[in-house]
Amino acid sequence: MAHAPARPVAEEASIDPPAFVRLAADPLRWRLLQALVGSDRRVRELTELVGEPQSLVSYHLRQLRDGGLVSARRSSADGRDTYYAVDLERCADQVRASAIALHPALWPTTPAAGRSRAHRTTRRARVLYLCTGNSARSQIAEALTVELSHGTVAAASAGSNPKPLHANAVRVMRARGIDISDNRSKHFDELARRRFDVVITLCDRVREVCPELPSHPETVHWSIADPAQEGRTARASLPAFTATAAELETRIRFLLPVLTDRPITPMTRRSTRAHR
Repeated sequence: MAHAPARPVAEEASIDPPAFVRLAADPLRWRLLQALVGSDRRVRELTELVGEPQSLVSYHLRQLRDGGLVSARRSSADGRDTYYAVDLERCADQVRASAIALHPALWPTTPAAGRSRAHRTTRRARVLYLCTGNSARSQIAEALTVELSHGTVAAASAGSNPKPLHANAVRVMRARGIDISDNRSKHFDELARRRFDVVITLCDRVREVCPELPSHPETVHWSIADPAQEGRTARASLPAFTATAAELETRIRFLLPVLTDRPITPMTRRSTRAHR
């Protein structure tokens, strides 16, 4: 009895590409994703970066939002503005899933430790986190950067209108085994003469007043809501602090390879100063 020839693996697979591939393959959507990797941005900034009309950019942003790759949040500085952010965790999951959909052996692997050693920096990268009060978000980000980088990245934080360290910031970091109870809030003028490679604003308001530092660092914006504004009591706002710490941890995990596996400058020179 004759046996039918085995079907090629490619014929057994789905003929339709994964959703991520369909979304990211569009040249304009790919450029929007690239722009959002460097910094959270408003529509008008994105239109300037990609050189396309707002209606077209808004359409493709909607496609990316529907696909779960991009999120939007109303600006706390100007309620008429919306900040868009790329979900790198979701993108990473979708990239892995797309590779596996093509062939199981294409599961992405972590590059061996020590790769590109010749291209690594010879000194620690320096990051400054800014928010309005320097009482929660920037303090959490500073501590997480030091912890997650195992001290290979130097981090500092400050604010435009410093307030006392929030008790919930201390609580959520203590839950992660990090003690920031002795930290103090600082005005960014205290750090103006220090050299930083990257300045990351975590508050929409502070982004508008962030000064140009003498060292001319790269500037990045992460539009993150103030957890202290959630709930009328410290107890009621604690879940918001927990969520903020989790979001910052995810963003920082994706930031660190950029800082440690490449020359420090330029990081995202093509797009980080669009708001100036």
